[in-house]
Amino acid sequence: MKITILGAAGNVGRRIVNEALSRGHEVTAVVRSPERIKELPAGTNVQIGNASNLNDIVRLSVDQDLVINATRSAISNVDEVVMVTKTIMEGLARTGVRLMIIGGAASLTVPGTNGKKVIDSPQFLSASLRHIGEASFAQYEACLQEVRIDWSYLSPPADLKAGNRTGKYRLGRDELIVDSQGNSSISIEDLAIVVLDEAEQPGHHQTRFTAAY
Repeated sequence: MKITILGAAGNVGRRIVNEALSRGHEVTAVVRSPERIKELPAGTNVQIGNASNLNDIVRLSVDQDLVINATRSAISNVDEVVMVTKTIMEGLARTGVRLMIIGGAASLTVPGTNGKKVIDSPQFLSASLRHIGEASFAQYEACLQEVRIDWSYLSPPADLKAGNRTGKYRLGRDELIVDSQGNSSISIEDLAIVVLDEAEQPGHHQTRFTAAY
């Protein structure tokens, strides 16, 4: 499979690159700055590009099977995140390539709260990070308006950080997945497994899904 990964040098992007390479896929890793190239493993086709540039999206997605958007906004500005997302979707509408977005958890509902969203739950999203939640919420809403391309939106759990690669996870749709202690978490390494499992056997089309332990 030919996979283009936007934001390939980020914490999530690098682990997705590693997982894809370990499975024998042909990876095009996109970074904005040449200085980030050294952070990527050998065997990666590294390209310089910007997810906010329509021409770059078209150029980097031609003849690919899947584009994975793992970009992260430095300021998590709603307008910027939505603009980048729409630019990616516009580019892929021109090339016909499938899209998977690594988004946020803010728009998931919290179990047992009669529909309360993560963005309104201090237990899972602190007030200091609300701007990040607002950006990812708007990003997901932008996806819901897109009908031209085959997209999927992966909402990680509330707690996502580097850890062990266990190969274990549970899938869900619109509700935050929590364990018996009420925690919602997964390692970035296992999230990369979720991403590549979905890439190889697509089960979500123009919809969102989530994963956690």
